[in-house]
Amino acid sequence: MKKWVVTLLSVMMVFTITACSSGGGNHSSSGAGTTTEATESTDTAADSGAVESDQLVPEEGASLVVWESKESRAFIEAIAKDFTAKYNVPVKFEEVAAPDQVNKLVNDGPAGIAADVVVFPHDNLGKAVTAGLVFPNDYHEAQTREANSELAVNAASYDGILYGYPRSVETLIMFYNKDLLPEPPKTMEEVVELSKKMNDIPNKKYTYMWEIGNFYYDYMYLATTGGYVFGNNGSDKADIGLNNEGAVKGAQFLQQFAKQVLPLTTSDVTGDVKKGLFTNGQLAMNIDGPWAIQELKKAGINLGAAVIPSINGEPSKTFSGVKAWYVNSYTKYPNAAKLFAEFASTKESQIKAFELNGVVPSNKEAAADPTVANDPFTVAVLEQFKNSYPMPAIPEMGSVWSPMAAGLADVLNKGKDPKAALDNAVQQIKDANK
Repeated sequence: MKKWVVTLLSVMMVFTITACSSGGGNHSSSGAGTTTEATESTDTAADSGAVESDQLVPEEGASLVVWESKESRAFIEAIAKDFTAKYNVPVKFEEVAAPDQVNKLVNDGPAGIAADVVVFPHDNLGKAVTAGLVFPNDYHEAQTREANSELAVNAASYDGILYGYPRSVETLIMFYNKDLLPEPPKTMEEVVELSKKMNDIPNKKYTYMWEIGNFYYDYMYLATTGGYVFGNNGSDKADIGLNNEGAVKGAQFLQQFAKQVLPLTTSDVTGDVKKGLFTNGQLAMNIDGPWAIQELKKAGINLGAAVIPSINGEPSKTFSGVKAWYVNSYTKYPNAAKLFAEFASTKESQIKAFELNGVVPSNKEAAADPTVANDPFTVAVLEQFKNSYPMPAIPEMGSVWSPMAAGLADVLNKGKDPKAALDNAVQQIKDANK
């Protein structure tokens, strides 16, 4: 009997040890093969003296395609060269504008023809996640959280899971031509008064211009006076504040303001038109984002930057966004793709992106680097960022842009009653999100 008990206890100890050792395996929410497999102790490995390692390594024969906008070609080519030298993985650049990437990924991802690594604004993340298009940032999660601002990390996360590798923060600011306007106005009332003196519509000379047909630009007029997109910090799709009392008040202000300052139709003021007028010295103040900094610097004008003038005594509240790298869940080379996403978002890479494209880093050390912190354009972005509203990341945000642009176009082009136009736009958003 004693021998039987000893034998039974021995067997139980073996099972206990085995269970404990198997419980600490490598966990990955991105599927098999996306990280280096959990190391296994085998007699063969022990006999050969093999060293266990959890280091992420590229797949054999890996090559990558990266989507980015045309303005970032020089940056991608520079870091791709460094990445290839370090990991022996070739990287190809394909031009796809950041806001278009998720829609393109919906079809190209499952078809196996999409980029391995993509970059897009955080408001598209919800759509990408719910469609299963991107892997979580699992292997590099700890260092990503530590290196970047909390706001950037939160923006690159969905339902508490970090998916992105943050690379930049952005919001609109006001660029101005110092030769035409030595000191920038602080209020929209001042802008109106300046327009009375400086506007010369027949000769295409303007005082103040923004993309009036783009809701990303128009949103500040509604938000500053109390409007909002979705309630509960942008997460409650049932609570739409784009036709509340504050939003209507803002649309009324916008309607009158545009008549006095920019009496054009929404189709007349495209991004290219606005940029051309500004760089040619025909526009004094140009509302744009940090993505335009480098090109405007090269234009040869006496360039300045400031926060956007206040509306009805309140600081203008603009949309803000965080762009991050994401790994396509259909990639053939998830290890290599994750390594590139991390490589492209380091302090050094973000400083390089700032130097080449003027983007404002999300990396805390990069943002504090003198190269970045002493730049007046970056200072303007960070000051405006304090009064910004992060674009909601839930999928329902995708249904907001077109109805709101159309509704405000009716307000600006046809003189439609702002409340009626906003009510109609909000109803379209609700119908689309059912």
